[in-house]
Amino acid sequence: MSKQLESAAALPVTPPPDVAPPPKKQPYPFWLGGVAATIAASITHPLDLTKVRMQATGDKGMVQSLRKTVRTAGYRGLFDGISGTWLRQMSYSLCRFWAYDESKKIVGAGKDAPAWKLALAGSMAGGIAGFIGNPGEIMMVRLQGDFAKPPEKRLNYKNCIDGMIRMIREEGWSSLGRGLGPNVFRAVLMNASQLASYDFFKAELLKTSYFEDNIQVHVAASFAAGTVATTVCSPADVIKSRIMTATAAEGSSSLQVLKRSFQNEGAMFMFRGWVPAWTRLQPTTILIFVTLEQLKNLVDWTRAWQGAQ
Repeated sequence: MSKQLESAAALPVTPPPDVAPPPKKQPYPFWLGGVAATIAASITHPLDLTKVRMQATGDKGMVQSLRKTVRTAGYRGLFDGISGTWLRQMSYSLCRFWAYDESKKIVGAGKDAPAWKLALAGSMAGGIAGFIGNPGEIMMVRLQGDFAKPPEKRLNYKNCIDGMIRMIREEGWSSLGRGLGPNVFRAVLMNASQLASYDFFKAELLKTSYFEDNIQVHVAASFAAGTVATTVCSPADVIKSRIMTATAAEGSSSLQVLKRSFQNEGAMFMFRGWVPAWTRLQPTTILIFVTLEQLKNLVDWTRAWQGAQ
């Protein structure tokens, strides 16, 4: 027996064959986030329309505002300004998802990154997207809020393209930057709270033994992210909407709008429309992230199918 062991030990050891490292996963198309956000915003557009009208015109009560819209413009009125929503999502949202992924690389926010790194990456993405998406934001707010105004004060834009052309012609190129400061500030808050908290909550849920990376986790993480984002962003969202809908005759600077709102309504005006904002942002956040995750799965499936051919 000992001789057999000695002979076996004397045999040359054949090194294992070289194992090729797994191929590096290709990045997802940069436009996936914009498409996911456009789909989600199209579905929840009536709620967003109601939120903007409550913030801009002082309508009290979400149900009352919805009824007013249907009474004055019919059920089609619930989708007033949908072209502005599409423009906004395919500029602002497309940019923020792309910039968030790139910012995470810059700050080194990997799979189990701490919350502060995710928030920093989200803030960087929000600043970039808020600047680039400001014209689309103006169009969305103006188109949504137009029919809530008296007929003599309406802008009557046909769609977002007509609105952009008319705004530049009538108000100058500088009008594209109206409300830029509050919009960028809100975008920083939104992305630091929504995108970062989604990644944070998703990672925390996956650390437990009760969850796997599936639609249940995506819904739970996005629900928590939507609540955080609504509360953090409400003041900036209200101020931004009022500045963008204000005319030069009323006084449209940030200071004038703030002073007028504080005098007329007190500090709680900054949380006006919180319930419709939460009601709108929750399904929107869930739809965005669930749709985005499914689009990523579709890309993975397509690449696997193409590789098998």
